[in-house]
Amino acid sequence: MLRRLTNPIVIAMVVGIVVGAICHNQLDPATAKQVASYFSIITDVFIRLIRMIIGPLVFSTLVVGIAHMGDASSLGRIGARTLAWFIGASLVSLFLGLIMVNLLAPGQNLGLPLPDATTPSTVQGASLNLREFITHLVPRSFFESMVNNEILQIVVFSAFVGVAAMNQGHHGKVIADLANSAANIMLQITGYVMKAAPLAIFAALSSVVTTQGLDILTAYGRFMGGFYLSLILLWALLIGAGYLIVGGSIGKLAGSLKAPILLAFSTASSEAAYPKTLEQLERFGVSKRVASFVLPVGYSFNLDGSMMYCTFAVMFIAQAYNIEVTWTHQITMLLLLMITSKGMAGVPRASLVVIAATLTTFNLPEAGLLLILGVDQFLDMGRSATNVVGNAIATTAVAKWENELHPEAVPDTEQAQTT
Repeated sequence: MLRRLTNPIVIAMVVGIVVGAICHNQLDPATAKQVASYFSIITDVFIRLIRMIIGPLVFSTLVVGIAHMGDASSLGRIGARTLAWFIGASLVSLFLGLIMVNLLAPGQNLGLPLPDATTPSTVQGASLNLREFITHLVPRSFFESMVNNEILQIVVFSAFVGVAAMNQGHHGKVIADLANSAANIMLQITGYVMKAAPLAIFAALSSVVTTQGLDILTAYGRFMGGFYLSLILLWALLIGAGYLIVGGSIGKLAGSLKAPILLAFSTASSEAAYPKTLEQLERFGVSKRVASFVLPVGYSFNLDGSMMYCTFAVMFIAQAYNIEVTWTHQITMLLLLMITSKGMAGVPRASLVVIAATLTTFNLPEAGLLLILGVDQFLDMGRSATNVVGNAIATTAVAKWENELHPEAVPDTEQAQTT
């Protein structure tokens, strides 16, 4: 099944780039922008279909996962281990971004015209108010959270329902069974939606290449190349950590995630890959109760690729304007981003919002955002794929610590179908 999805995705990516390049070269800018908007209709519809699924899927699977924990001590232990991994991965991602941007210095001698430092950007920095972040955790209404796809708020409400079901005996089992049935139905709907994935991927890449062209990749070659090199190193660290915990089966996990990674990369949306990632983790042997708890929480607290981008992009802008940022300020920036990045789940263009706020906080030119807006789509592809990898490995690691990882329990025939 996975191979049947992966091959069309790869083909769609190649064809989308070719069609976009042809449109960019043959059409004038105004017409190219109009054609790109037509391509975007397909992608927007696909992303809407995915977001239609995510809220009910997160709620139902998380309720089932918590209800099946057995007792509060199990829930607390899994929660503590999950949080420990997320904090460690966040620090590694942020610090690696700082190290790489200082070593590579992609912003020095950029060779591009710099926007005037007083020019306002089109992205508004979010408030760094701790009070707003904490109050935002608790939904005013469950239905409002579902409508707005507020994953973090859905997680909080689902946790209450799951814990209540865990302590309600027969009545709790009825609710858990109902949630399990709902989760299975949502996964079935996911299967229907995924049939349109190649078309959406073709449209997404055609749209961005039609307007931006491939020449922009050359102009920003050092910046993009440095960032993707940093992502490769982060992948290596994450996979290495996974190998230390789960052993050689980490290779099988990577193979099973091929389609979700490609889906996130080509659509520049880790949300688009959530249902398929959950399915593949369970097929790999991660217990449903662990996968249903750790993965949705990770989508709010463990965006490794996005966090690396925050430190990398802020320092790139400082370098472009020839502003020296001391290591003391960089470490302060890292700690600030460690906190503020956790409140960005569900915010459109979340990384840019965090970057804008960070630039303002450290008195760096906010106009520097205009430097990276043109290539942000290409960079978002890489960080979205990295978010999928980071959360999948985190979920697998927690399952291993809980003795709830059993890849050998998956029949060889089923493994063969998913690789």
